[in-house]
Amino acid sequence: MIASALLSETEAFAQASPPQLTLDYPALAAKIVERIAPTPGERVLLLCHPGKFEELVPHLRYAVQKAGAIDLGCLDVLAEPVPASWDLKVLERAARPAREMFRRMLHDVDAAVMMPGASPRHPPYAALQDLLREEGGPRRTVHFHWDGGGAPSVTALAGQPLPPSHVIDALYQRAVLHSDYDAIAAAERRFLAALRKGETRVTTPLGTDLRFRVGDRPANLQDGDASAARARKGVVLVDREVELPCGVLRIAPLEETVEGVIAFPPSQWDGRPVTGLRLHFVHGHVSQVEAASGKEAVLAEFKQGGPGIEAFREFALGFNPELAVPERNPFVAYYGYGAGVVRLSLGDNTELGGKVVGGRWRWNFFTDATVTVAGDEWLRGGRLVSHP
Repeated sequence: MIASALLSETEAFAQASPPQLTLDYPALAAKIVERIAPTPGERVLLLCHPGKFEELVPHLRYAVQKAGAIDLGCLDVLAEPVPASWDLKVLERAARPAREMFRRMLHDVDAAVMMPGASPRHPPYAALQDLLREEGGPRRTVHFHWDGGGAPSVTALAGQPLPPSHVIDALYQRAVLHSDYDAIAAAERRFLAALRKGETRVTTPLGTDLRFRVGDRPANLQDGDASAARARKGVVLVDREVELPCGVLRIAPLEETVEGVIAFPPSQWDGRPVTGLRLHFVHGHVSQVEAASGKEAVLAEFKQGGPGIEAFREFALGFNPELAVPERNPFVAYYGYGAGVVRLSLGDNTELGGKVVGGRWRWNFFTDATVTVAGDEWLRGGRLVSHP
Protein backbone atom coordinates (compact mmCIF):
# COMPACT_ATOMS: atom_id res chain seq x y z
CA MET A 1 0.00 0.00 0.00
CA ILE A 2 1.42 3.42 -1.02
CA ALA A 3 0.62 6.03 1.61
CA SER A 4 0.93 8.99 -0.77
CA ALA A 5 -1.84 7.55 -2.92
CA LEU A 6 -4.37 7.26 -0.06
CA LEU A 7 -7.26 9.72 0.01
CA SER A 8 -9.94 10.18 2.60
CA GLU A 9 -13.54 10.13 1.45
CA THR A 10 -13.72 13.90 2.00
CA GLU A 11 -10.53 14.52 -0.03
CA ALA A 12 -11.74 12.32 -2.86
CA PHE A 13 -15.05 14.20 -2.98
CA ALA A 14 -13.22 17.55 -3.00
CA GLN A 15 -11.07 16.48 -5.94
CA ALA A 16 -14.07 15.24 -7.87
CA SER A 17 -16.16 18.36 -7.10
CA PRO A 18 -13.89 21.36 -6.45
CA PRO A 19 -15.45 24.23 -4.53
CA GLN A 20 -16.90 26.93 -6.74
CA LEU A 21 -16.19 30.61 -6.22
CA THR A 22 -19.11 33.00 -6.13
CA LEU A 23 -17.70 36.19 -7.58
CA ASP A 24 -18.54 39.46 -5.89
CA TYR A 25 -20.01 41.13 -8.97
CA PRO A 26 -21.17 44.33 -7.21
CA ALA A 27 -17.69 44.89 -5.75
CA LEU A 28 -15.96 44.14 -9.08
CA ALA A 29 -18.29 46.54 -10.90
CA ALA A 30 -17.74 49.27 -8.34
CA LYS A 31 -13.95 48.91 -8.59
CA ILE A 32 -13.95 48.97 -12.41
CA VAL A 33 -16.05 52.13 -12.50
CA GLU A 34 -13.94 53.66 -9.71
CA ARG A 35 -10.82 53.17 -11.87
CA ILE A 36 -12.58 54.72 -14.90
CA ALA A 37 -13.53 57.69 -12.69
CA PRO A 38 -16.26 58.89 -15.06
CA THR A 39 -17.38 62.47 -14.65
CA PRO A 40 -21.10 63.28 -14.71
CA GLY A 41 -22.35 63.14 -18.26
CA GLU A 42 -19.53 60.99 -19.67
CA ARG A 43 -20.82 58.22 -21.94
CA VAL A 44 -19.80 54.70 -20.97
CA LEU A 45 -20.29 51.59 -23.13
CA LEU A 46 -19.77 47.89 -22.40
CA LEU A 47 -18.49 45.71 -25.23
CA CYS A 48 -19.63 42.18 -24.46
CA HIS A 49 -19.39 38.62 -25.74
CA PRO A 50 -22.66 36.69 -25.41
CA GLY A 51 -22.56 34.17 -22.58
CA LYS A 52 -19.43 35.54 -20.86
CA PHE A 53 -19.58 37.41 -17.56
CA GLU A 54 -23.21 38.29 -18.18
CA GLU A 55 -23.81 38.40 -14.40
CA LEU A 56 -21.43 41.36 -14.15
CA VAL A 57 -23.18 43.49 -16.78
CA PRO A 58 -26.15 44.80 -14.75
CA HIS A 59 -23.89 45.67 -11.83
CA LEU A 60 -21.53 47.58 -14.13
CA ARG A 61 -24.41 49.48 -15.69
CA TYR A 62 -25.76 50.39 -12.27
CA ALA A 63 -22.32 51.52 -11.08
CA VAL A 64 -21.99 53.75 -14.18
CA GLN A 65 -25.36 55.34 -13.46
CA LYS A 66 -24.55 55.72 -9.77
CA ALA A 67 -21.42 57.68 -10.75
CA GLY A 68 -23.58 60.11 -12.71
CA ALA A 69 -22.29 58.95 -16.10
CA ILE A 70 -24.49 58.00 -19.05
CA ASP A 71 -25.02 54.25 -19.36
CA LEU A 72 -24.91 53.29 -23.05
CA GLY A 73 -25.64 49.66 -22.28
CA CYS A 74 -23.93 46.58 -23.69
CA LEU A 75 -22.96 46.11 -27.34
CA ASP A 76 -22.52 42.45 -28.24
CA VAL A 77 -19.81 41.17 -30.56
CA LEU A 78 -20.52 38.10 -32.68
CA ALA A 79 -20.42 35.04 -30.45
CA GLU A 80 -17.55 32.62 -31.03
CA PRO A 81 -16.83 29.98 -32.01
CA VAL A 82 -18.97 30.47 -35.09
CA PRO A 83 -20.76 27.48 -36.67
CA ALA A 84 -18.44 25.23 -38.67
CA SER A 85 -20.76 25.56 -41.70
CA TRP A 86 -20.17 29.32 -41.99
CA ASP A 87 -17.93 30.70 -44.72
CA LEU A 88 -15.23 32.75 -42.94
CA LYS A 89 -14.71 34.83 -46.08
CA VAL A 90 -18.21 36.23 -45.57
CA LEU A 91 -17.20 37.47 -42.12
CA GLU A 92 -13.94 38.91 -43.46
CA ARG A 93 -15.78 40.82 -46.21
CA ALA A 94 -18.28 42.18 -43.71
CA ALA A 95 -15.69 43.31 -41.17
CA ARG A 96 -14.32 46.34 -43.01
CA PRO A 97 -17.59 48.19 -43.69
CA ALA A 98 -18.82 47.29 -40.20
CA ARG A 99 -15.65 48.73 -38.68
CA GLU A 100 -16.14 51.98 -40.57
CA MET A 101 -19.76 52.22 -39.49
CA PHE A 102 -18.87 51.52 -35.86
CA ARG A 103 -16.28 54.31 -35.99
CA ARG A 104 -19.09 56.74 -36.70
CA MET A 105 -21.51 55.13 -34.26
CA LEU A 106 -19.06 55.07 -31.36
CA HIS A 107 -17.40 58.42 -31.95
CA ASP A 108 -19.05 60.04 -28.93
CA VAL A 109 -18.23 57.21 -26.49
CA ASP A 110 -15.97 58.51 -23.72
CA ALA A 111 -15.11 55.21 -22.02
CA ALA A 112 -15.72 51.55 -22.74
CA VAL A 113 -15.19 48.29 -20.86
CA MET A 114 -13.90 45.52 -23.12
CA MET A 115 -15.40 42.45 -21.50
CA PRO A 116 -13.97 38.90 -21.77
CA GLY A 117 -14.37 37.46 -25.25
CA ALA A 118 -14.30 40.78 -27.11
CA SER A 119 -11.14 41.22 -29.17
CA PRO A 120 -9.61 43.39 -31.92
CA ARG A 121 -10.85 40.98 -34.62
CA HIS A 122 -14.40 42.14 -33.83
CA PRO A 123 -15.37 45.29 -35.81
CA PRO A 124 -16.63 47.38 -32.85
CA TYR A 125 -13.46 46.64 -30.87
CA ALA A 126 -11.29 47.55 -33.86
CA ALA A 127 -13.31 50.73 -34.35
CA LEU A 128 -12.77 51.76 -30.74
CA GLN A 129 -9.03 51.19 -31.15
CA ASP A 130 -9.10 53.44 -34.24
CA LEU A 131 -10.75 56.14 -32.13
CA LEU A 132 -8.23 55.67 -29.30
CA ARG A 133 -5.44 56.48 -31.72
CA GLU A 134 -6.81 60.01 -32.04
CA GLU A 135 -4.48 61.76 -29.62
CA GLY A 136 -5.26 64.27 -26.93
CA GLY A 137 -8.77 63.32 -25.85
CA PRO A 138 -10.29 61.69 -22.78
CA ARG A 139 -11.45 58.55 -24.60
CA ARG A 140 -10.23 55.32 -23.00
CA THR A 141 -11.09 51.66 -22.57
CA VAL A 142 -10.73 49.26 -19.68
CA HIS A 143 -9.59 45.80 -20.75
CA PHE A 144 -11.24 43.31 -18.47
CA HIS A 145 -9.78 40.27 -20.25
CA TRP A 146 -10.18 37.92 -17.32
CA ASP A 147 -11.84 34.93 -18.93
CA GLY A 148 -13.23 32.95 -16.02
CA GLY A 149 -9.87 31.38 -15.34
CA GLY A 150 -9.45 30.23 -18.95
CA ALA A 151 -7.06 31.05 -21.79
CA PRO A 152 -5.73 33.40 -22.93
CA SER A 153 -5.46 35.27 -19.65
CA VAL A 154 -3.27 32.63 -17.94
CA THR A 155 -0.16 30.79 -19.06
CA ALA A 156 1.04 27.41 -17.82
CA LEU A 157 4.63 26.95 -16.74
CA ALA A 158 6.63 24.24 -18.50
CA GLY A 159 5.67 20.88 -17.00
CA GLN A 160 2.99 22.36 -14.73
CA PRO A 161 -0.76 21.97 -15.27
CA LEU A 162 -3.02 24.95 -14.75
CA PRO A 163 -4.98 24.94 -11.49
CA PRO A 164 -8.79 24.72 -11.52
CA SER A 165 -10.61 27.80 -12.81
CA HIS A 166 -12.01 28.69 -9.37
CA VAL A 167 -8.45 29.09 -8.04
CA ILE A 168 -7.58 31.48 -10.86
CA ASP A 169 -10.87 33.34 -10.43
CA ALA A 170 -10.15 33.86 -6.74
CA LEU A 171 -6.67 35.20 -7.51
CA TYR A 172 -7.95 37.62 -10.15
CA GLN A 173 -10.81 38.88 -8.01
CA ARG A 174 -8.41 39.52 -5.13
CA ALA A 175 -6.07 41.40 -7.48
CA VAL A 176 -8.83 43.66 -8.82
CA LEU A 177 -10.31 44.42 -5.42
CA HIS A 178 -7.26 44.57 -3.18
CA SER A 179 -4.25 45.69 -5.24
CA ASP A 180 -2.43 48.72 -3.87
CA TYR A 181 -2.78 50.79 -7.04
CA ASP A 182 -0.74 53.73 -5.74
CA ALA A 183 2.15 51.49 -4.66
CA ILE A 184 2.21 49.70 -8.01
CA ALA A 185 2.24 53.02 -9.87
CA ALA A 186 5.09 54.32 -7.71
CA ALA A 187 7.18 51.17 -8.25
CA GLU A 188 6.67 51.35 -12.01
CA ARG A 189 7.72 55.01 -12.10
CA ARG A 190 10.89 54.28 -10.12
CA PHE A 191 11.82 51.46 -12.47
CA LEU A 192 11.13 53.59 -15.55
CA ALA A 193 13.43 56.32 -14.22
CA ALA A 194 16.15 53.68 -13.87
CA LEU A 195 15.56 52.34 -17.39
CA ARG A 196 16.27 55.79 -18.81
CA LYS A 197 19.74 55.86 -17.23
CA GLY A 198 21.55 53.18 -19.19
CA GLU A 199 21.73 49.62 -20.43
CA THR A 200 19.36 46.92 -19.21
CA ARG A 201 20.54 43.33 -18.91
CA VAL A 202 18.25 40.31 -18.52
CA THR A 203 19.67 36.93 -17.53
CA THR A 204 18.19 33.55 -16.54
CA PRO A 205 19.65 30.29 -15.19
CA LEU A 206 19.01 28.59 -18.55
CA GLY A 207 21.32 31.02 -20.33
CA THR A 208 19.35 34.07 -21.37
CA ASP A 209 21.68 37.07 -21.59
CA LEU A 210 20.01 39.98 -23.36
CA ARG A 211 21.02 43.65 -23.36
CA PHE A 212 19.23 46.74 -24.64
CA ARG A 213 18.58 50.43 -24.11
CA VAL A 214 15.24 52.20 -24.11
CA GLY A 215 16.34 55.80 -24.66
CA ASP A 216 13.33 58.09 -24.63
CA ARG A 217 10.89 55.47 -25.94
CA PRO A 218 7.40 55.85 -24.44
CA ALA A 219 6.69 53.45 -21.60
CA ASN A 220 3.26 51.99 -20.87
CA LEU A 221 2.60 51.87 -17.12
CA GLN A 222 -0.36 49.62 -16.41
CA ASP A 223 -1.25 50.95 -12.96
CA GLY A 224 -5.03 50.68 -13.25
CA ASP A 225 -5.62 54.41 -13.79
CA ALA A 226 -8.37 54.66 -16.43
CA SER A 227 -9.36 58.25 -15.75
CA ALA A 228 -9.90 60.89 -18.41
CA ALA A 229 -6.96 62.88 -17.04
CA ARG A 230 -4.65 59.91 -17.58
CA ALA A 231 -6.03 59.28 -21.07
CA ARG A 232 -5.25 62.85 -22.11
CA LYS A 233 -1.59 62.23 -21.27
CA GLY A 234 -1.44 59.04 -23.36
CA VAL A 235 1.31 58.82 -25.97
CA VAL A 236 0.70 55.42 -27.58
CA LEU A 237 -2.39 53.25 -28.11
CA VAL A 238 -1.91 51.07 -25.05
CA ASP A 239 -1.77 54.11 -22.77
CA ARG A 240 -5.52 54.42 -23.37
CA GLU A 241 -6.17 50.67 -23.04
CA VAL A 242 -6.10 50.15 -19.28
CA GLU A 243 -5.89 46.62 -17.91
CA LEU A 244 -7.68 45.31 -14.84
CA PRO A 245 -6.07 43.49 -13.09
CA CYS A 246 -3.11 45.84 -13.47
CA GLY A 247 0.59 45.71 -12.72
CA VAL A 248 3.03 45.69 -15.63
CA LEU A 249 5.47 48.14 -17.19
CA ARG A 250 5.87 47.66 -20.94
CA ILE A 251 8.41 49.28 -23.24
CA ALA A 252 9.80 48.70 -26.73
CA PRO A 253 13.60 49.05 -26.54
CA LEU A 254 15.52 50.84 -29.26
CA GLU A 255 15.63 48.03 -31.79
CA GLU A 256 19.26 48.53 -32.84
CA THR A 257 20.43 48.15 -29.21
CA VAL A 258 18.96 44.67 -28.59
CA GLU A 259 21.83 42.16 -28.46
CA GLY A 260 22.33 38.72 -26.94
CA VAL A 261 20.41 35.51 -26.49
CA ILE A 262 17.07 34.32 -25.09
CA ALA A 263 17.14 30.74 -23.77
CA PHE A 264 13.74 29.05 -23.47
CA PRO A 265 12.45 26.27 -21.23
CA PRO A 266 10.55 23.52 -23.08
CA SER A 267 8.02 25.40 -25.20
CA GLN A 268 5.68 25.04 -28.13
CA TRP A 269 6.13 26.59 -31.56
CA ASP A 270 3.93 26.01 -34.57
CA GLY A 271 1.91 23.67 -32.34
CA ARG A 272 4.92 21.40 -31.77
CA PRO A 273 7.25 20.87 -28.77
CA VAL A 274 10.66 22.50 -28.81
CA THR A 275 13.48 21.91 -26.33
CA GLY A 276 16.81 23.63 -25.73
CA LEU A 277 15.82 26.67 -27.78
CA ARG A 278 18.18 29.62 -27.93
CA LEU A 279 17.43 32.67 -30.07
CA HIS A 280 20.40 34.92 -30.81
CA PHE A 281 19.78 38.62 -31.50
CA VAL A 282 21.84 41.16 -33.41
CA HIS A 283 20.49 44.71 -33.72
CA GLY A 284 17.08 43.55 -32.56
CA HIS A 285 16.57 40.68 -35.02
CA VAL A 286 17.04 36.93 -34.65
CA SER A 287 20.38 36.09 -36.23
CA GLN A 288 20.58 32.41 -35.24
CA VAL A 289 18.21 29.70 -34.02
CA GLU A 290 19.59 26.85 -31.90
CA ALA A 291 17.50 24.00 -30.49
CA ALA A 292 18.07 20.54 -29.08
CA SER A 293 14.87 19.46 -30.83
CA GLY A 294 12.12 21.14 -32.81
CA LYS A 295 14.14 23.80 -34.61
CA GLU A 296 12.05 23.31 -37.74
CA ALA A 297 8.91 24.24 -35.77
CA VAL A 298 10.46 27.56 -34.72
CA LEU A 299 11.44 28.34 -38.29
CA ALA A 300 7.96 27.40 -39.48
CA GLU A 301 6.32 29.77 -36.99
CA PHE A 302 8.63 32.57 -38.07
CA LYS A 303 7.73 31.93 -41.70
CA GLN A 304 4.00 31.88 -40.99
CA GLY A 305 4.22 34.98 -38.78
CA GLY A 306 5.44 37.11 -41.66
CA PRO A 307 7.61 40.23 -41.57
CA GLY A 308 8.73 41.39 -38.16
CA ILE A 309 7.88 38.28 -36.17
CA GLU A 310 11.57 37.45 -35.71
CA ALA A 311 12.29 40.92 -34.30
CA PHE A 312 12.40 41.77 -30.60
CA ARG A 313 9.09 43.43 -29.66
CA GLU A 314 9.11 44.52 -26.03
CA PHE A 315 10.40 44.12 -22.53
CA ALA A 316 7.83 43.95 -19.73
CA LEU A 317 8.19 43.53 -15.98
CA GLY A 318 5.32 42.74 -13.61
CA PHE A 319 4.91 44.58 -10.31
CA ASN A 320 1.62 43.35 -8.83
CA PRO A 321 2.23 41.11 -5.78
CA GLU A 322 -1.39 39.92 -5.93
CA LEU A 323 -0.63 38.32 -9.32
CA ALA A 324 2.79 36.85 -8.48
CA VAL A 325 3.44 33.23 -9.45
CA PRO A 326 1.92 31.11 -6.64
CA GLU A 327 4.24 28.76 -4.77
CA ARG A 328 1.66 25.95 -4.98
CA ASN A 329 0.06 25.13 -8.33
CA PRO A 330 2.29 27.74 -10.02
CA PHE A 331 1.22 29.51 -13.21
CA VAL A 332 1.74 32.87 -14.88
CA ALA A 333 -1.29 35.04 -14.17
CA TYR A 334 -2.81 37.65 -16.45
CA TYR A 335 -0.23 38.14 -19.19
CA GLY A 336 2.69 38.30 -16.77
CA TYR A 337 1.46 41.26 -14.69
CA GLY A 338 2.51 39.54 -11.46
CA ALA A 339 5.47 40.79 -9.43
CA GLY A 340 8.75 39.42 -10.78
CA VAL A 341 7.50 38.04 -14.10
CA VAL A 342 9.46 39.12 -17.19
CA ARG A 343 8.00 39.17 -20.68
CA LEU A 344 10.35 39.14 -23.66
CA SER A 345 8.16 39.43 -26.72
CA LEU A 346 8.69 39.15 -30.45
CA GLY A 347 6.96 40.90 -33.32
CA ASP A 348 5.05 44.10 -34.11
CA ASN A 349 5.57 46.81 -31.48
CA THR A 350 3.93 49.81 -33.12
CA GLU A 351 1.27 50.00 -30.38
CA LEU A 352 4.18 50.73 -28.02
CA GLY A 353 5.82 53.33 -30.22
CA GLY A 354 8.38 50.95 -31.77
CA LYS A 355 9.45 50.50 -35.37
CA VAL A 356 8.69 46.79 -35.91
CA VAL A 357 5.66 46.29 -38.13
CA GLY A 358 3.89 43.16 -39.29
CA GLY A 359 0.73 42.78 -37.23
CA ARG A 360 1.80 39.57 -35.43
CA TRP A 361 3.54 38.90 -32.13
CA ARG A 362 4.53 36.23 -29.64
CA TRP A 363 4.77 36.65 -25.87
CA ASN A 364 7.36 34.70 -23.89
CA PHE A 365 7.30 34.62 -20.07
CA PHE A 366 10.19 34.09 -17.66
CA THR A 367 9.70 33.62 -13.93
CA ASP A 368 13.32 33.24 -12.78
CA ALA A 369 15.01 36.19 -14.48
CA THR A 370 17.49 38.67 -13.08
CA VAL A 371 17.25 42.25 -14.37
CA THR A 372 20.06 44.75 -13.94
CA VAL A 373 19.71 48.37 -15.08
CA ALA A 374 22.76 50.62 -15.36
CA GLY A 375 24.57 48.21 -13.02
CA ASP A 376 21.80 48.25 -10.40
CA GLU A 377 19.88 45.03 -9.70
CA TRP A 378 16.07 45.37 -9.78
CA LEU A 379 15.06 41.72 -10.09
CA ARG A 380 16.95 38.70 -8.76
CA GLY A 381 15.84 35.20 -9.69
CA GLY A 382 12.25 36.28 -10.24
CA ARG A 383 12.05 38.35 -7.04
CA LEU A 384 11.79 42.14 -7.09
CA VAL A 385 14.59 43.94 -5.26
CA SER A 386 13.36 46.79 -3.09
CA HIS A 387 14.14 50.31 -4.30
CA PRO A 388 12.56 52.87 -1.95
